[in-house]
Amino acid sequence: MRRAKSLWVAIMLTLAPAGAGATPPADPLGSPMWIAHARTLFGDDPVRFDPRVHVSFPMIAENQRAFPVVIDARGIAGVRRMILLADLNPIPVAIDYRPLHAAPYVATRIKLDQRTPVRGAVQLDSGQWLVSGGWVDAAGGGCSAPPVSRVKGDWADHLGEIRGEVWPMAQGYNRVRLSFRHPMDTGLVENIATYHLEALAVTDGEGRVLGDMDIWASVAEDPAITLMVDGGPDAALRVAARDTNGRDYRANLILARQSPMPGGR
Repeated sequence: MRRAKSLWVAIMLTLAPAGAGATPPADPLGSPMWIAHARTLFGDDPVRFDPRVHVSFPMIAENQRAFPVVIDARGIAGVRRMILLADLNPIPVAIDYRPLHAAPYVATRIKLDQRTPVRGAVQLDSGQWLVSGGWVDAAGGGCSAPPVSRVKGDWADHLGEIRGEVWPMAQGYNRVRLSFRHPMDTGLVENIATYHLEALAVTDGEGRVLGDMDIWASVAEDPAITLMVDGGPDAALRVAARDTNGRDYRANLILARQSPMPGGR
C-alpha cells in the first residue's frame, strides 16, 4: 500500500497544475475519490459533466488485467487534451492524450484493481474540462497481479515488438491501430519494479506531430492503442515510443490497401 501511495503521489506531482484547489462540481457517480482527483488534475480550470464525452466500456470486467475503454469526443469542437482515469485504481491515470492533428478519439485497454468509476475527461481550447464516465464492476487485482509474460518468463524475448496498421476513414482521417509487446509493470508486485511505456507520438511523413500521449502503468500489458489522425490516401506515418528505462521504440506505418467500396465510392 505504501508503494502504491508513492506511485500516485509521483503521478499527481507530474500532472498537477499550478494553483490547484478550486471546488469541483458534485459527482453524479458518487465516487469517494472524485474531489481529490479533480482538484489535482483540473486545478482551477472550470469543470462540468457532459454526456457528449462518450466513454464506452463493458459494464462488467470479465478480465481485470485488460479492460477495453473508448473515449470519443468527436461531437465536441476544440478538444486539445484527453485523460482516461479509473478513480479507485492505485494508479488512477492511464493515458493523457493530446490530439494535435487528430480526431478527439482514443481506445485502449487498462487494468482494474477493484470496482471503480472509469472516466474520460477532455479539455477544450478555452481551458474548460468536460467529464463523463460510469461505474464498472470488477473482481479486482488487475494492478497487483504479475503480467502473464512475467509468469511465462518470455517477456524479454518479445520486448519492443510493435505491430501497427493504418486504414482510411471518411472526413480525411486515418485510423491507426498500434500494439506493443511490453510487460507494463506497475511496481505493485513483489520484487518487480515499475517498468512501463511512458510516452508515444505519431508523426506524418513531414515530421508533423499528429498526436502524442503520456502513458502510465495502469494501461494493460502489451498495450493496444487506437487513434484517428489527419491523413490522406498516401499517408505514411511514424511511431515513436519510450519506456521508463529509456528504451526507444520506432516503427513506420503505411496505409492498408482496401477493396473499392460498393458502387465505386
